[in-house]
Amino acid sequence: MARLLRSCLVWAVMACAALSATDRALAFDDNVFDDKTGVKPKSNPFAVFRFGFSAYQSGHKEQAVEAYRYAAENGQIGATWKLARMYAEGDGVARNDYEAYKFFSEIAAQDVEPGSPEESYVSDALVALGDYLKTGIPGTPVQPDPVAAQEYFMRAAANYRNPNAQYEMGKMFLTGEGGMKASAKQAGRWLQLAAEKGHAGAQATLGNLLFHSGKVVRGLAMMTAALERAQPSDQGWIRGMQEEAFALAAEADRRTAIALADDMLAKGINQ
Repeated sequence: MARLLRSCLVWAVMACAALSATDRALAFDDNVFDDKTGVKPKSNPFAVFRFGFSAYQSGHKEQAVEAYRYAAENGQIGATWKLARMYAEGDGVARNDYEAYKFFSEIAAQDVEPGSPEESYVSDALVALGDYLKTGIPGTPVQPDPVAAQEYFMRAAANYRNPNAQYEMGKMFLTGEGGMKASAKQAGRWLQLAAEKGHAGAQATLGNLLFHSGKVVRGLAMMTAALERAQPSDQGWIRGMQEEAFALAAEADRRTAIALADDMLAKGINQ
């Protein structure tokens, strides 16, 4: 009961803080935005960006898009990233991958040092561009270009240590995609880096690689732990991989792997 009471109190404090933050954001709406004319001329770009965030959170996505556009045109990289994501996901606007691609390209062109506040925007944009270039965008000038995709993934993986990019690099080294020579050793290196950051796909793929290289128990354990952590969209292929490996393993190895997977879930994959 005491724990429940503490949880309720914490929730109440957080809710009040959120409402207070929203009130502060809305307090300067009239300074940057007019319902009839939109963003006011010469408004502070960061203030407009904050207004866009507030409008988005409250469900006014048309206002948010207009605010983000103004902020993006005036140097707010976070606003450019938000527009890219909205177009990529069809969130508040009609989905348009080519528009998203162009916004992501603007972000990737920025000279942002690792560790800077804008690092996450650039890192995510690089991965998004790599994903688009793997398959191309039908009906647009963006054609499949695995070599260019690999370059974007490598930049995000090496410079910004992005786990999604590290995972993509691991997969490319496994298959030799993107103009690289296939290398299980290099693939394992990149997959390990992503797996240590909790990337379920990397954990499963690395587990499968270990299993087939003779490290049966650890490989099974990693695939089992990955399945528990995976998003619904990834559970199907991870389950198929894990079940195939379990069918090949001895009963004693299965039991040991399940116990090790429990430890990995509780303490991390380095157990």
